[in-house]
Formats: sequence, structure tokens, C-alpha cells
Amino acid sequence: MTSISTSRKVKPFLLRPAGKDYLWGGNRLQTEFNKEIPLTPLAETWECSTHPDGPSIAASGEYAGMSLNQVLREHPEYLGSHPGVEGELPLLIKFIDARKNLSVQVHPTDAYAQEHENGQLGKTEMWYVLDAAPGAQLICGFHHDMKKQQLFNSLADGTVEKYLQKVNIKKDDVFFIEAGTVHAIGAGALIAEIQESSNLTYRLYDYNRLDKNGRPREFHIDKALAVANLKGSAKPKQPLRLLKYKKGAAAELLCRCRYFQVERYLLNTESSRKLIRFQTDHSSFQVFLCLEGCGVVFMEDDDCLNFFKGDCLFVPADSMSMRFHGKAKFLNVRC
Repeated sequence: MTSISTSRKVKPFLLRPAGKDYLWGGNRLQTEFNKEIPLTPLAETWECSTHPDGPSIAASGEYAGMSLNQVLREHPEYLGSHPGVEGELPLLIKFIDARKNLSVQVHPTDAYAQEHENGQLGKTEMWYVLDAAPGAQLICGFHHDMKKQQLFNSLADGTVEKYLQKVNIKKDDVFFIEAGTVHAIGAGALIAEIQESSNLTYRLYDYNRLDKNGRPREFHIDKALAVANLKGSAKPKQPLRLLKYKKGAAAELLCRCRYFQVERYLLNTESSRKLIRFQTDHSSFQVFLCLEGCGVVFMEDDDCLNFFKGDCLFVPADSMSMRFHGKAKFLNVRC
């Protein structure tokens, strides 16, 4: 974490997520992450979002009860120097509980989405595996090169699974899923997802499941074939990761791309008087997603803010100086 001098007095605030009850979800976000959302199942929580399909709500401080969109419209400077539509974040952060397999799907690139989806963003994403049941897998691309007609035929006759590349997963694995990659999260995976602010999903295959009304789920075969990367690839391997230690904390870079940067922090100041200092500069907001443990953020005006497992903390650009104390693991996301 970096310390940057500033005269601004902007405070961080907690967010309350929107929930999604997709048919493949479970209940772990309620039982393990204390999400008080009355949905069954609870498949996803959109922790930091200004997307119209599920905006987050400020849950602490002077903005409590306001949508994050409204806060950012009133204070566009909180975004920093990011261009874009006023009041909208360029990214979206989720928890995902896959009790069952997600559909096999693909997301468009920015260029395709802007041309064919009324100027929306495409969707490149990163997954951080919070937990994985024995034998849990994900799908990432194809074993070998495919042709559009071959893929179309395999979807029609139900044989597509034999061409899909399945990867065993475990806790703390990281996967970068570029737009255009055919993919799916498998049953038994608990995931933190960082992505572009988009809800464009083109569904290819869904294991012959029916929706909650007993009807087949919608497919988007033509669009999916138009954007899917049909090149075969080797199974993704875990990148070399290096923890950097200092008194009270350790950090490692998980992912850096044109859309976001994600680091994992291990905070442990319980037995130390040296608290971890932090503040944002004028260039960008940052987000902290607590994955384990708990702690306190002490602010320079003597205010403080408690955080617990499952909490999401939004830190505007040009924040006041803060000190983190506690024992916790969290993701730090910036653009």
C-alpha cells in the first residue's frame, strides 16, 4: 500500500450489494459471507456495481442509503481521472456461489458490444477462487482449433462437451478470462470476480436445463459464434506469484490488464503497533473486498470503520489518510 500526501478529506464507505437468484446458485454467500439478501438460491452478489441490472448501495457514512450511481453523479471527482459516463464505474466486482454448473457462455469484446449492443461495454474478467469442492472444475476454451460449423453442429447434437477444455481448480487459483473465451464456472466453486461493467452474456450450452418456469433457457448462438475465439489452447497454468512482506502485511499481484489491477493483501497487525497506512491519489478510486477475517480502518479525523468477511469498501480518489488494523485477507482492485 502506498502513502500519498493530499489535502482532501474524502472518506471511504462500505457498500451493500445487489443479489441474483440464478438457478445454479447456492446459499454460501448467506451462511459464510453474511449476505442478508432474501433470495433462494443466492447465486451472485454484485458488491461494487453501478450497472443498471444491479447497482450497489452505500452502507455507511454520509451517503448511507444512496446508490453508488447517485454518489458518483454528485461527486464525479471520486472516480479520479477515468473517462466515461458520469456516475458509472468502469468495473464490476462480484461474489459467485456455483452450487451447480454455470452455462457454457462467451462475452463480447468492447468493439462488438459497442457496435451490436447499443454502445455497451464488452466483458473481460478475472476469477479468484475462494473455495473449491473436491473435483471442481472450470471450462476455458477448447482442446484444439474449432470451426464455426463444427461448433454449431456440436451444440445442435449435444456433443459440445467433448471439445471443451476443463481445468481442475483449488482455493487461491487465479484465472484471466479475456472477452471471446468460451468458458464456464463448474459446480462447487466459490469465486470472486472482477470484470468490466457489463452484463452481456451469450449462452451456448446449458446441460438441457429448464428455467424456474419450466422452459428451456435462452440461447444466443449467432452472437456467440460471431465473438467466440475458436483457437485451441493449452490448459491455463497458475502464474508465478510473489508475496512481498513488510511488517503487518503481505501483498501479491494477481492480475494486471488494461481494465483493472488486482492485488491480494494479507493484513496482520494484531500483535503490532505499526498500522498499515493507505490513501488513494487523484488518479483513481480503489476497492477493498474482504475475503477472510476482520479489522478496523482508522481515519485521520479520528473516525473509524469496522469491516468483516464479505464486506466491500469503496475508497474514492484523493481520499484522506487511513490506517488499517486487524487480521484479514482482501482483494485490492484499482483501474
